[in-house]
Amino acid sequence: MNRLFYHLVAFLVVAIWGVTFVYTKLLLIAGLTAAQIFVLRFVVAYLLLLAYSLTRKQFRLFSSVWQDELLMVALGITGGSLYFLTENSAMIYTTTTNTSLIVCLCPLIAALLIALFFRSMRLHGLQIVGTVMAAIGVIIVVLNGRFVLHLSPLGDALAFGACLCWALYSLLMIPASQRYDTTFITRKVFFYGLVSMIPYFLIYPDLPSPSVVLRPDVLANLLFLGCVASMLCFLAWNWVIKKLGAVIATNYVYFNPVTTVLFAWLILSERITIYFLIGTLLILTGMYLCNRAPKTN
Repeated sequence: MNRLFYHLVAFLVVAIWGVTFVYTKLLLIAGLTAAQIFVLRFVVAYLLLLAYSLTRKQFRLFSSVWQDELLMVALGITGGSLYFLTENSAMIYTTTTNTSLIVCLCPLIAALLIALFFRSMRLHGLQIVGTVMAAIGVIIVVLNGRFVLHLSPLGDALAFGACLCWALYSLLMIPASQRYDTTFITRKVFFYGLVSMIPYFLIYPDLPSPSVVLRPDVLANLLFLGCVASMLCFLAWNWVIKKLGAVIATNYVYFNPVTTVLFAWLILSERITIYFLIGTLLILTGMYLCNRAPKTN
């Protein structure tokens, strides 16, 4: 029952992240930049999590050793600043379809990367079949019958950079989660994600306009991204990685485009096609095979 609960939490986190593409696109249209969106949502998340952490009896400011503090810096960059900058910027230079397709294939990259460093976490047998099947399902869902990709070297490279960042984040979370609790790690991710943005704003000193940020629709979107999609979801995701293992947890990213399409159907009245149904079935079957296989992590 406990393991089923971990899987449910992973699914819910990815379901929420699936709709953030829509919220981010709306904020970009409203006039905010990719960097501004990231900083504003992470400031909200960090301040809330810091306030919560200060109420705990065993509050700690730094890691046990400086090497672990450097690990937290790397987590803040790969799971924070660099990931969101590349992902959000990709949607400026290429289509949302291309961005979603490339980023959502990160479980394959993560599985290969983790296998290089952790022999015990390699996929075997049905797990390999399952993750490939789920990847094919993602491609079918994202393309949605339109088997034409509009290639954009810069945009697609940025999307692949985001994919690689999340794979590295999954890899680095393995040693971090073995030594520190979820709240501490998540707070560090937010902090160093923000700190690592300082060089960017020194080069491009473009602060968001208060008149734009304080618009009710923009503020509501930012609060959702900061409170729910960042603080709560990062806490839950880092906790799930500790419980399920990085490979199994990361496979849930395959559900990201499914929830995006469902959200667009419910809110924007976009059409559900047979390709979506086929792709979703492949993703569900692939995840079932991954979780039926013997767990090595």
